[in-house]
Amino acid sequence: MKFAIISITVVVLFLLNLFLGSVEIPARDVVEILLGDDTRGAAGFIVMGSRLPAAVTALLAGAGLAVSGLMLQTSFRNPLAGPSILGITSGASLGVAVVLLFFGGSVAVGSLTIGGYAAVILGAFIGSMLIMGLLLGLSSLIRNDLMLLITGIMIGYLASSVIMLLNYASTAEGIQSYVMWGMSSFNGVSLQQLPLFAGVTLSGIFMALLLIKPLNVMLLGAGYAANLGVNIKLVRNVLLLATGLLSAVITAYCGPVSFIGLAVPHIARMIFRTDNHRILMPATILCGSVVALGCSLLCMLPSSGVLPVNAVTPLVGAPVVLWVLLRRRK
Repeated sequence: MKFAIISITVVVLFLLNLFLGSVEIPARDVVEILLGDDTRGAAGFIVMGSRLPAAVTALLAGAGLAVSGLMLQTSFRNPLAGPSILGITSGASLGVAVVLLFFGGSVAVGSLTIGGYAAVILGAFIGSMLIMGLLLGLSSLIRNDLMLLITGIMIGYLASSVIMLLNYASTAEGIQSYVMWGMSSFNGVSLQQLPLFAGVTLSGIFMALLLIKPLNVMLLGAGYAANLGVNIKLVRNVLLLATGLLSAVITAYCGPVSFIGLAVPHIARMIFRTDNHRILMPATILCGSVVALGCSLLCMLPSSGVLPVNAVTPLVGAPVVLWVLLRRRK
């Protein structure tokens, strides 16, 4: 019953993201545009070129960030672990900072010059994947999960320090562009880019679903899991790869979206009252989509104009994190 209610909520919020927005379009026109009527001009462009990609992006990004947070919290046995904790999000931010603050928004590779939004996406993706590659290399040397977690935090601090230095040496226009990207938005994926974004995100989520059984065993402790025949190193590497892939592509296209990866797994635990990943992982995926679609809708309502996603996500995430801290204190 709970799964049915959440699934219906996902569908309702998805449709509301198509029918509501900062520009009023009659519901009948929206339906006709979605059914293939291409004679609506500006309204057709808004629905098919903006609202539909943004709704699908929020659906997938919320699911990907949430399941990444769940995997990290289980693997590191830390309720405050999230996709940004290993420094992958910081790597994406550093890549964007290099593009916008150091290169001025365009990157030249030989005779090829990449500028504008494509350069931002490229920088974020390269930065994320470089940090992920570094973590995968270190995971073969650092066997302790807590030490790997601390290493990720330190990498994040180093990336933040470099970004501050780049800000100091950059122009006002570069700083403004970087700040705008850092506010995050689900509107960054165009209809042409959507298949690539969806394909990579769904691949990461599929990898996460393959880890359900070993993650359940790891709840009992790494030593017990190893005695049961679980290859801890392989599971950790696949987990890092899935988390890195999801964090990289979502951050590259949407910016560093805050709190969804940290808070949503706890929301799923509160609703279903279980640590069994056979239930918890699909529940977290659905809850992540609900939260992201809800935040996207609030950002695009006519009365609010167009708000950055990170202006809304703390309203959901911060109370959940505070609740987790207070519960652990007791």
